Amino acid sequence: MTSTIPTPHKTILDSILGSAQEDARLSAILAGGSLLHGGFDEHSDLDLIIVANVGDYDSVMQTRRRFAESCGDLLAAFSGEHVGEPRLLICLYGPDAIHVDLKFVTTDSFQTLIERPTILWSRDAELEGIIESADVNWPNHPPEWFEQRFWIWVHYGATKIARGELYEAIGMLSFIREQVLGPLIHEAEGRPQRGVRRLETESPSQSKAMKVTLALHSHESVLAALRATVSIYQTLTSQYEHQSAARETVLRFVNEL
Repeated sequence: MTSTIPTPHKTILDSILGSAQEDARLSAILAGGSLLHGGFDEHSDLDLIIVANVGDYDSVMQTRRRFAESCGDLLAAFSGEHVGEPRLLICLYGPDAIHVDLKFVTTDSFQTLIERPTILWSRDAELEGIIESADVNWPNHPPEWFEQRFWIWVHYGATKIARGELYEAIGMLSFIREQVLGPLIHEAEGRPQRGVRRLETESPSQSKAMKVTLALHSHESVLAALRATVSIYQTLTSQYEHQSAARETVLRFVNEL
């Protein structure tokens, strides 16, 4: 696997593997993301899972930045609370600006997974069996999840347009693409609901159609993009029977802007 990735990424990866092997508190390194699914290129992140011994986990978490510093020229790093993952340390390494995600876990974290990672290195003979027996499911949302949220988010964006807060409205349009339209397009084509990830290459026609949800900083452009967002959502969910009580009220509000 590692022979197929660009040299700067491989250099950092080899260094991380070496540092882990020298740390008795760590038992394995696993890979996910593009390393697992393919399509890894010079712009890809390294998504790595660092497995710590259960008894050493607190110590590892307290010194994880020190570990990251031991792996190369660490330019910056911060933890992943903003994405609901405090176990994650998000790193940028020089000199080639390589993004590396280091998620620190113990083996009891592998009971349920969103993807089955591959083992790059391990001193735990039982780890492969643990991963193979794990329940793997991408956290796709049902139609009701989208319906209950979409109309509230649209209403929020519409009120920002009405108030003239166009940057706020433009931000909401991007959020809706990421949380609703992209996932629904991926699901319709048999893929996990992964936001707008690789939408241009995996769904070129749908991606082109979504360009109407992009807005310039003008009232007319943002309003047109919001209405296009609503139209695309209604098309993507036309086969579903469930409709929230908010739908008609929000549609009327948007149409009266």
